Amino acid sequence: MPNSSPYLQTLSVDGKNYQYYSLATLAGVYDLSRLPFAAKLLLENLLRHSEQPFVQPDDISTLAKWDVLNTVATEIAFVPSRVVLQDFTGVPAVVDLAAMRDAMVALGGSPQKINPLKPVELVIDHSVMVDFFAQKDAFSKNTAKEVERNKERYQFLRWGQNALDNFKVVPPGKGIVHQVNLEYLARVVFIDPLTQGSSSAGMLYPDTLVGTDSHTTMINGLGVLGWGVGGIEAEAAMLGQPVTMLIPEVVGMEITGNLPAGTTATDLVLTITEKLRQFGVVGKFVEFFGEGIKHLTLADRATIANMAPEYGATCGLFPLDEQTVTYLKLTGRDEHQIEVIKAYAQAQGMWGSAAQQTAAYHATLSLKLNDVVSSIAGPKRPQDRIALTDAASQFKHWLSQQEKLLIATDDPEKGRFENEGGQQTSPNDEKSLQALCDYNGQQFSLKDGAVVIAAITSCTNTSNPSVLVAAGLVARKARALGLSVKPWVKTSFAPGSQVVTEYLDKAKLTDDLEAMGFHLVGYGCTTCIGNSGPLPEPISKAIRAAKLNVSAVLSGNRNFEGRIHADVKANYLASPPLVVAYALAGNMDIDLVNEPLGTSKDGKPVYMRDIWPTNDEIQQLVTQVVNSEMFSERYAHIFEGDECWNSLQVVDSAQYNWPDSTYVKKPTFFAGMSLKPEPQTTIKDARCLLKLGDSVTTDHISPAGSIAPDGPAAEYLREQGVEEQDFNSFGSRRGNHEVMMRGTFANIRLKNQLAPGTEGGWTRFQPSGEQMSVFAAAMEYQRQNIPCIVIAGKEYGTGSSRDWAAKGPLLLGVKVVLAESYERIHRSNLIGMGILPLQFNSGQNAASLKLDGTEQYTIEPIILGQQEVEVSVKKDRARFNFKARIRIDTPNEFSYFSHGGILQYVLRSLN
Repeated sequence: MPNSSPYLQTLSVDGKNYQYYSLATLAGVYDLSRLPFAAKLLLENLLRHSEQPFVQPDDISTLAKWDVLNTVATEIAFVPSRVVLQDFTGVPAVVDLAAMRDAMVALGGSPQKINPLKPVELVIDHSVMVDFFAQKDAFSKNTAKEVERNKERYQFLRWGQNALDNFKVVPPGKGIVHQVNLEYLARVVFIDPLTQGSSSAGMLYPDTLVGTDSHTTMINGLGVLGWGVGGIEAEAAMLGQPVTMLIPEVVGMEITGNLPAGTTATDLVLTITEKLRQFGVVGKFVEFFGEGIKHLTLADRATIANMAPEYGATCGLFPLDEQTVTYLKLTGRDEHQIEVIKAYAQAQGMWGSAAQQTAAYHATLSLKLNDVVSSIAGPKRPQDRIALTDAASQFKHWLSQQEKLLIATDDPEKGRFENEGGQQTSPNDEKSLQALCDYNGQQFSLKDGAVVIAAITSCTNTSNPSVLVAAGLVARKARALGLSVKPWVKTSFAPGSQVVTEYLDKAKLTDDLEAMGFHLVGYGCTTCIGNSGPLPEPISKAIRAAKLNVSAVLSGNRNFEGRIHADVKANYLASPPLVVAYALAGNMDIDLVNEPLGTSKDGKPVYMRDIWPTNDEIQQLVTQVVNSEMFSERYAHIFEGDECWNSLQVVDSAQYNWPDSTYVKKPTFFAGMSLKPEPQTTIKDARCLLKLGDSVTTDHISPAGSIAPDGPAAEYLREQGVEEQDFNSFGSRRGNHEVMMRGTFANIRLKNQLAPGTEGGWTRFQPSGEQMSVFAAAMEYQRQNIPCIVIAGKEYGTGSSRDWAAKGPLLLGVKVVLAESYERIHRSNLIGMGILPLQFNSGQNAASLKLDGTEQYTIEPIILGQQEVEVSVKKDRARFNFKARIRIDTPNEFSYFSHGGILQYVLRSLN
């Protein structure tokens, strides 16, 4: 970083002098008090990189003016300070780094030149499943099974941990990435050492990040700007490349008042999620300010920030203030670092909610904490909040709708509502709504609404001691009164940090939770991402035989249809103490406010109010049992694994040895790569692989979910000797391009207009018109050296920015995508993989140009700054041309494209 920059100033903290890029240097020209906190962070980022070619002076002036009345879509570069990964989405990123090392050697360079240029931390948290529960050794058994299932992936990650600089791995069983990030990894303000001999103690700049998980936003509760991105953006950030983004619209939410007694941070976040979803904040930044946030602990703020994806925002940012300092001290951060953070924030006008009071927001909402009531959300969306007082009636209404649907659609021979005489019975007939079940030495009737999963899980709530202590106190009081969890409930406890179990042990609440079946099952993402594990076989059989509408209650952040468990139709988000209460009740049709949960050992009815702790009880216990020493002790060895992890055999070398594996395989992105980029050549006589309509999402393009037993990916796995029961999911096999390319464009809901009457990964090979799988056609085109094109409608590539939505098409031989419009990040990802994104000119599309996908397409090479390109079309003997827009929007993007992709660009620049 140049010492001559006009933006550099000196800040003195505790007798040490630091340099920093000061926003105050712009204060004489711009009114910076109008900028929200997030805009100030983005502006500092531009100042710090102002001498890089991807930052223009107009970018700085446009952002500094902050004109919310005349919003113009302006792209800026954002260079995050670090990257966080979880194992599902992180493995392919590390696979690419390993392959880049091999390519670097092939080009005559040293493999050690390929390392993340920014700090990268990967936390293994997405692979543990709840196979064992309600037993003392559930944690050790689940962890052992996790390592056994994922041995090949974990061996690879251990190699990366040893071989790569700037890359650290948190082994399995340590915690959830977002909670580990909050409690330990976050710097808040970076202190980078300067060159030897400098009089400055270092360079200060904000801790900003991107992560390969949508709930990366949890760190916003600590005043750190970050959000989730796709794998290609994460890899670019790892390698020092900027993330391009539009200057965001920022919505301010003013918080006032205090939470009422008996309500929790979970109730608050469900209320905020409902309110912001109704307003509409998709793609926008949200900032929280106002007197009320002073009463929200850092853990409360993190709970709210975590669910930014659920309310649709890019991020949900809180200010840096005294609550931040209190939390940093609690979690054992260095005292001088804390002083630096406060001094830096004050110098930059980023300190406290008061700094946001004068900010100009694109819109402002308000929320009174006093209006928050006990709530749950469901049965299938996080934003569908239900006041607890209405939960039973709302569930019964939902159930009646399900029953009407079954009556209308059920097979008469297998009808759920059919008596022995073959006549339809009323859905109110109790016999038709239950099934006898023998399990674990008990016999009981399983009914509609039965809570078969009760899970205290996920980073959202297990970062918050108040709700976990509350859950423990509910369990303690229920146990003292002689209540027990219903025998059909699969209970589990999967906290996001090892600190949680330590303070629960210290509070002597662990025994009470275990008495209710909430034994520790693992430290990781479980029920929330569908890793709830199998239900006991008798329970599962009963549900399926009687077609019961059963429920799950979890303290997570997502409850989408089919996500939690295949047998469970109704899924509800709730606070940890409410999860315990519903496990005791055993059914969603109970009015927890007015009906008893059960009967005490002396025969009296017990209501939820009898076991619900007061706010004072919770706070007193939290104060007694949570201290900084436990954070310091637990995180002292966070990167060290247990015996299972340490016993994994790994190659000790700068290059990965790529052992035979169906999980991790060397990709072919760099095959035949030369030291200089090959000149562009004409894309000649390309064939259309798929012709698609509007709103094709990355879910349609990218492989996800289970691997269908009759598809190309399954055929490949069988050829490798993998049995069907061991197929696992596309998510677990993201490190094997052979599996992933076979699952590209194979979504069962994809409609390819080239293969009318079909759904899924089908196309017609041209010119013969033979119908075959997309993969088979792509391989035949490649064998004949014929390039491919994809034609699409509006909003191509919407949804999650999955890396394989761009990597997969590349491996299938797609050179060009021609669409009516693009989702911004997917367009960028296509360029990042060397695929040319073209756009129909206004008023034109495939229909108006009479393109049916049977044609041949020729496109000449493009040059920097070119806006349009001629597309030559040949069909039988007919010939015609039309012009299409080139959607390579910046010089940086053209550099990536001309090198064949962003990874090739970085490889050559590092050689």
